[in-house]
Amino acid sequence: MVVAPTTSIDTLCVNSIRFLAIDAINKSNSGHPGLPMGAAPMAYALWDRILRHNPKNPKWFNRDRFVLSAGHGCMLLYALLHLTGYDSVTLDDIKQFRQWGSRTPGHPETFETPGVEVTTGPLGQGIANAVGLAMAEAHLAARFNKPDVKLVDHYTYVIMGDGCHQEGVSGEAASLAGHLGLGKLIALYDDNHITIDGNTNVSFTEDVLKRYEAYGWHVQHVANGNTDVEAIARAIEAAKAVTDKPSLIKVTTTIGYGSPNKADTAGVHGAALGAEEAALTREALGWSYGDFEVPQDAYDHWRQAVSRGAAAEAEWNAALADYRAKYPAEAAEFERRLRGELPSGWDANLPSYGAEDKGLATRQHSYNCLNAIGPNLPELIGGSADLTHSNLTDIKGEKGFQKGAEANRYLHFGVREHAMAAILNGLAYHGSGLVPYGGTFLVFAGYALGAIRLSALSELGVIYVFTHDSIGLGEDGPTHQPIETLANLRAIPNLLVIRPGDGNETSGAYQVAVANRKRPTVLALSRQAMANQANSSAAAVAKGGYILEDSNGTPDLILIASGTELELATKAAAVLRAEGRNVRVVSMPCVELFEEQDEAYRESVLPASVRKRLVIEASSSFGWHKYTGFEGDTVSIDRFGASAPGPLCLEKFGFTVDNVVAKAKALG
Repeated sequence: MVVAPTTSIDTLCVNSIRFLAIDAINKSNSGHPGLPMGAAPMAYALWDRILRHNPKNPKWFNRDRFVLSAGHGCMLLYALLHLTGYDSVTLDDIKQFRQWGSRTPGHPETFETPGVEVTTGPLGQGIANAVGLAMAEAHLAARFNKPDVKLVDHYTYVIMGDGCHQEGVSGEAASLAGHLGLGKLIALYDDNHITIDGNTNVSFTEDVLKRYEAYGWHVQHVANGNTDVEAIARAIEAAKAVTDKPSLIKVTTTIGYGSPNKADTAGVHGAALGAEEAALTREALGWSYGDFEVPQDAYDHWRQAVSRGAAAEAEWNAALADYRAKYPAEAAEFERRLRGELPSGWDANLPSYGAEDKGLATRQHSYNCLNAIGPNLPELIGGSADLTHSNLTDIKGEKGFQKGAEANRYLHFGVREHAMAAILNGLAYHGSGLVPYGGTFLVFAGYALGAIRLSALSELGVIYVFTHDSIGLGEDGPTHQPIETLANLRAIPNLLVIRPGDGNETSGAYQVAVANRKRPTVLALSRQAMANQANSSAAAVAKGGYILEDSNGTPDLILIASGTELELATKAAAVLRAEGRNVRVVSMPCVELFEEQDEAYRESVLPASVRKRLVIEASSSFGWHKYTGFEGDTVSIDRFGASAPGPLCLEKFGFTVDNVVAKAKALG
């Protein structure tokens, strides 16, 4: 490929992106140069002509959000941040691409690099996060904007690739976005026809624009994405003019544009060009500058973003001051949320229970908690993946978030568990203090696991309300009965998995979940009822595990249980005590929180000297052996379940007083 050199400022700025990417990836000998080289013109058109942001304040609230869904091409984003004047990405940071401790990791990480809005590694997550960002903007605009003052008025822009469209999560999210008519969501599709395996014609030949049009999106095509910056900018402006639909702009590009030997091949997708090909590309594009050298004319043009951003933020600050004067109560509420402060007394109405109160399923206790905190926590927003009346995730009096009714805070995700989790992440990424929650059956956490992992990685306080947590759900059978799911979730760092054992523990679980704004929580909740325990404690849930019932003297046996099995443990303990055994019952609603307590506390609950321990949980035994040791055992289930009434399933799998007592006695 030979490209006629030009000295226009647009070309100079576009090529600045290309060669920063080429040089950084060559230096690290690792990365994906093809996308930044091909997508540079669309990125320049967006960031230079359209995007409203302030490089000197990456967290300015009313900035437009930019999501690089094709996160492997992250040198595109790092180049944009550097060139427009973000302090978080210096030229030295560019030179440290993909190195230990750098602010330019191998995929964009929101917790590493100010200016990166979302963590995008797995393809499809970014566009789904963007749907959540756009929903947050629409909700807050409907809630706080006034006819004479617009506090919330920004767009969410995405660059996505062929891989994003192929991942199912993007289709789930795009379908919902079309239904909701998210007019401030605009995605640019880098249509370069290349993935790791080569040309997309080996696996991906559908008409993407027709698919998105069927979803309810506004669609356009820019045929020359390699050089026609003006056409791209016009298409974005046309998309902004369509206010009742999200927009997809297909921009046809050449991956690795400018490389004489590697452009339009899979070879430029995920490997450095190398010194020889980089030199040939410099010659082809008329780029006479050295490694990591950006001409001053390009810097001068790019850095106009700093003054534009400062002016835009100053204008918004003036609007905020006007809003404060005219609407002081709403302004106070808005600013409280932006500070990330929970309202005083948000948990004051959480219910408490005594042993005499009727036993309920913890999904019902969860419903009571949601309805207790909902009126006091207006930033609480969420719903269910088409299981509202099974998960019990609705809040009385709250209507559904729909097109034209975005101020409402109940979200109908439809049968889209993976998109639900990714959209909840987007709501949390928005940085406006929203407390997002979403429900499905615990077993379907498997569908959402990729996004749940990113909740934990990105320190997002999403609350997952997962019900039907064991074989006790009964007749639906093994496809719906989670066996290994709790162990899978407990293996994820920075994720709290709480399986409450009664009403008080469920209230405590909500206190922990809502208070943890940088840590996601899974609430594993039952379909079947259980008794409220006389000594259960909402406050103790924060410690993860605690002594529910103690022996008269030093215990010679400890029963450890969670969830519905807590009642079973107390009944078995009563039988064993009647036979003269000193039995302690430990409730363990959250292993992660227990592990974070100091050694003295953990020893006080589980003394090392007491080696006879029995864990009781209607789930896999995996992970529990750290507490049972060589002399303990588990009452657990390490095979798939069965279709039968719940009580019969539990009986057949050994979750009975008789079996627990027998297992305890077998320990000696």
